[in-house]
Amino acid sequence: MKAYWIAHVDVTDPDQYSQYTQRAPKAFAEFGAKFLARGGRSEAMEGRQTPQRSVVIEFDSYEQAVACYCSAAYQEAKSYREEWATAEIVIVEGIAPL
Repeated sequence: MKAYWIAHVDVTDPDQYSQYTQRAPKAFAEFGAKFLARGGRSEAMEGRQTPQRSVVIEFDSYEQAVACYCSAAYQEAKSYREEWATAEIVIVEGIAPL
């Protein structure tokens, strides 16, 4: 089954946040990630206020999605994000195609 990272991110310093965006692609490439949504228009229909950025990333399996998040490459990139943005990241297992 496919799996997805669903992230909501609010950036407090775009210049510093770019340190994260320069490093994170290495981890995503290593685990075969495919971006389905990144930034773009969004509108909160229910729940909390719309975050600045919503991101959906597809992986071939739940295990790959978790391994990517836990990888040394992603954790190194994440260390550049933590001070300059707040993020909510959930990994969700997909369902079989109907």
